[in-house]
Amino acid sequence: MPLREHRTPRVVREDVAMLELAILGFLYDTPLHGYELRKRITALTGHVRPIAESTLYPAIKRLEKAGLLERTTEPGAVAAPRHVLTLTGAGGQELRRRLAEPGRRDITDENRWFTVLAFLRHLDDPAAQSAVLRRRLAFLEEPASFFYDGDRPLSAEEFDDPFRRGILTIARATSRAETRWLRETLASLED
Repeated sequence: MPLREHRTPRVVREDVAMLELAILGFLYDTPLHGYELRKRITALTGHVRPIAESTLYPAIKRLEKAGLLERTTEPGAVAAPRHVLTLTGAGGQELRRRLAEPGRRDITDENRWFTVLAFLRHLDDPAAQSAVLRRRLAFLEEPASFFYDGDRPLSAEEFDDPFRRGILTIARATSRAETRWLRETLASLED
């Protein structure tokens, strides 16, 4: 019998928060109908966390009920009328608040980080953008590995196993590229 994934309520809330961040971020750019919004979110996170209608539409309703977005109806070209979602002023403020104050997992989890990074330009203050980027940089500069000998992180060179060596080699190259980009971006924001 296959094992079922156990998800704690905190993890589910964090996933919902990331979905809501993506909704607010895409609607900050332009009003969208639900289908187009779902396509954009799927393009951003879908290969890792596919977005089902049963997840998206309740999130939209929660944001609408909170006054963060509005729904209007437009005539459909061929079919039924379409509901178009628009971000409210309060929704824009909430997006900027969430971008300025990402949680630790939003900084450390690569997929969550990409969602934050995708909309960080909407945080108008370069100092606030820099503060978020500095948190990610600090995380990347911590000694870490996927594999440990006690408390000591193991490096790729310590493995005969080509697959574990591959994981660590790829992770190191990705981390170096991101660290370089972060430093360059921070320098340009702080000029």
